[in-house]
Amino acid sequence: MPPRYTHPNALNESNTVGSGTRIWAFAHVMSGAQVGDNCNVGDHAFIETGASVGNNVTIKNHVCIWEGVTIEDEVFLGPHVVFTNDQYPRSPRMGAALTRYERRENWLRKTVVERGCSIGANATILPGIRLGAYSMVAAGSIVTRDVKPHALVMGIPARQVGIVCRCGNKLDVDSETTCRECGTLVSNFATERH
Repeated sequence: MPPRYTHPNALNESNTVGSGTRIWAFAHVMSGAQVGDNCNVGDHAFIETGASVGNNVTIKNHVCIWEGVTIEDEVFLGPHVVFTNDQYPRSPRMGAALTRYERRENWLRKTVVERGCSIGANATILPGIRLGAYSMVAAGSIVTRDVKPHALVMGIPARQVGIVCRCGNKLDVDSETTCRECGTLVSNFATERH
C-alpha cells in the first residue's frame, strides 16, 4: 500500500493515520483522532480529537467528524454531512453550563456509523445514533433515531422507505431479498421496516 499523503495546505496533527490515506487541501485532522488505511479525506474536512475513522472510508468535502463519532470501514460520507455529539448544546463558556461540561459523560453522546453505510450530501445525524451496516441515508435527511442494517432512509425526520444491498442497489421489499445486481442475499432482519 502506498504511504499516506498530506496536501501541503492540509493540517495533520495525528500520529494514527494509516498508510494509503490521502488528506487534501485545508482538511484538519487533530491530534488524537484515528484514521485508518486507504481513506480519502476531502478539502475542508475536519476530524476532531476522539473521533475514529476505519479503513477504506471516503470523506467528501466539508464533513466534520466530532469527538465520540465512530466511522467503521468502507463508509461513504457525502459533501457537507453533519454529525453532532451533544443532545442539548450550550457554550461551555457560559456560566450556567460550566458544571455540565466539566465531565464528558454529562454531555457526550456517541454515534456509530457501521461498515459500508453511505450518507448523502447535507444529511444531519443527531447524537447517539447507530447507523446499521450497509444502510443508506438520502441527501438532505435528518436522522433522529437508529437505522437498521441495509435500510434506506430519507426525509425530515428520516424514515425507512426501502432496503438496499451491500452493492447499493435498492431492492423491492415485497418480491426481492436477493439482489438482482450482485446476487447477495439480504437478511430478513433488514427487510422488516420500523
